[in-house]
Amino acid sequence: MERVFDGTAVIQTTNMIEVKKEGVLLRKTELEFENEGVLNPAVIKEGNLIHLFYRAVRKGNFSSIGYCKLDNPLSIIQCNDKPLLSPEYEYESHGMEDPRIVKIDGLYYMTYIAFDGDNALGALATSTDLKHFERRGIIVPKITFTEFSLLTQNNPPLNKKYLANNPGANILANKDFVFFPRRINGKLIFLHRIKPDIQIAAVDELSTLDERFWKEYFTHLEDHIFLCSKYPHEIEYVGAGCPPLETKQGWLIIYHGVKTTEKRYEYSCCAALMELDDPRKEIARLPYPLFKPQLDYELTGDVDDVCFPTGTAIYGDTLYLYYGAADDIIAVASVSLSGLINELLQHKD
Repeated sequence: MERVFDGTAVIQTTNMIEVKKEGVLLRKTELEFENEGVLNPAVIKEGNLIHLFYRAVRKGNFSSIGYCKLDNPLSIIQCNDKPLLSPEYEYESHGMEDPRIVKIDGLYYMTYIAFDGDNALGALATSTDLKHFERRGIIVPKITFTEFSLLTQNNPPLNKKYLANNPGANILANKDFVFFPRRINGKLIFLHRIKPDIQIAAVDELSTLDERFWKEYFTHLEDHIFLCSKYPHEIEYVGAGCPPLETKQGWLIIYHGVKTTEKRYEYSCCAALMELDDPRKEIARLPYPLFKPQLDYELTGDVDDVCFPTGTAIYGDTLYLYYGAADDIIAVASVSLSGLINELLQHKD
């Protein structure tokens, strides 16, 4: 099925940063696997090609992962008419949601949220060719509210929203699972999110992510909080967005921030800069959204008022940001990379 870029660019200036809303890249079709929505894509650039793996939703809110290929940031040259990856196991039986992708040591790591109808947890699939993926299962811990409360009780006081999240015996939702694109000090580093903060984990190998590791991790959770809410546009909670981008000045973190409006939540695209050798240390953060819902396709959809960034591609000094808009379509925005870094450095901690 032919896909054509759909949109007239709109320039939006937030304080000192000019963001170009390029338009809509992908909409749902009548194909069964994506007849309810397309959103939140994983993006990786290889040479002159962009590979885009997106969440495809069919009626009933069942998600799989679709695939498109682009030969420039806005031009689709191939789009599969069936999912690249579909649920195979019980832990992902209701959906494979919100993928992100990086390449580490020659291996592609695709993270996604496995949803079984009740529980939403970070899972991993790996590939050497972007065509065939091996399921690696759930990576984040499967922990109940009660277990979490007991393990974290001796931490310095946590945000009360942690204890308001998924009360009872339910499994804590653990989403927004994203790897850094290289090892740091020899370790694999990834972000994940138990509301309301973004957490960070570091391991020598994934095989060490056992019950003992997570028990120690939660006993000292304060040491693993990566980003927490700081400004009004992210006051409710924050979540990891695109895979971190390495720059000379630090790791550029594109994430989402959520605030409550009169009627609903508003999801905005946000930016921070973290130290290269120790990404837990924040260098700077924009005190305002990089961009937020303002256009019709961002304001109205399956979930209104959502800009949810999940992938990037760099061409020269232009950073292209791929995001789900209103949980309904995939849109693209662009910004000067050097301009964004310079603006961030005006807001050092």
